[in-house]
Amino acid sequence: MGTEEKREKHEQNAVEASSFLPRFLHRAAEPRQRRLLTFRSRAIFFQKTIRVIRGSYSVAQGTDLMKAAFAIGCGLAMIFAASAVAGQEPGKTKVLFIGTDPDHPYGSHMYMHTCGVLARCAELTPGVEAVVSKGWPTEANTLEGVKTIVLYTNPAAELLLDGEHRNEVARLMNQGVGLVTIHWSSTVKKDNLERLGPTWLGYLGGTWVSNVGLSGGKSSLKQLLPDHPICRGWREYEIDDEYYLNPVIKDAQPFLQVRERNGGDVIVGWVYERPGGGRSFATTLGHPYKNFQVEAFRRMLMNAVLWTAHREVPPDGAPVQLGEEALALPPRPE
Repeated sequence: MGTEEKREKHEQNAVEASSFLPRFLHRAAEPRQRRLLTFRSRAIFFQKTIRVIRGSYSVAQGTDLMKAAFAIGCGLAMIFAASAVAGQEPGKTKVLFIGTDPDHPYGSHMYMHTCGVLARCAELTPGVEAVVSKGWPTEANTLEGVKTIVLYTNPAAELLLDGEHRNEVARLMNQGVGLVTIHWSSTVKKDNLERLGPTWLGYLGGTWVSNVGLSGGKSSLKQLLPDHPICRGWREYEIDDEYYLNPVIKDAQPFLQVRERNGGDVIVGWVYERPGGGRSFATTLGHPYKNFQVEAFRRMLMNAVLWTAHREVPPDGAPVQLGEEALALPPRPE
């Protein structure tokens, strides 16, 4: 290849690689794409950067000084951009766990203790920050950057909608913050159904009316949407729990089902994609603490946390492995 042909080839490489800069920066500016900038994509990027530098050197030996200056500038800009992007970490996914004091005998409805255990599980996923609050947070900074809210409490319709913070809750829901409710928190009291029901159903997509019908017993926990991300990493298994009968499912999709001791099928979980982009997950399971010691149960809940926070659920489900000591019940109150 002659000198002139080499110069034209290097100039072509420089222009091609330079045009890659704005496309790379556009992708790098998106949070999801920052997570996808793998080692391979960065290697390709640096290969193109080398092309720019080599092309710039070759062009600089020609007479078109403007092209040379432009190509060299692009090469330096790409190196700077690569360094900046390589140092960026995905933004933290903040998860707020809300519990209340126990309202049932020891070993059931262990709200605050269970929230602490689930918070530790949540932080096993890289990039997740978990915060635990007794009742609705009183400090505004606790809510800053929250991506999803997990409640394990007494009826959460009243907790969220009957306090001075109801407008704050509405703002977060309208912003697309996720919502996860466990057991009794997936409910509204019968006396408040007419008053709070429409708003509550708008947030959760379904509810149980407390206390209209209870049962229990051992049952296979059936996945009604087995291809849903929340079902990753766990299979149907036998569960022993308390079951809330006749839940009201409005716009949500039934997700979990059991057969109670008298032979009736009961929906015990649902998923809801709210208008505006928010996601909600509710389960009426979780009466005895022993179920939170089951890995499959914790994985289902952690998958729901990630899904409602718009985080990718791993193919094998969220990590939830904790030691026996971390999963043990706290000492019985005297």
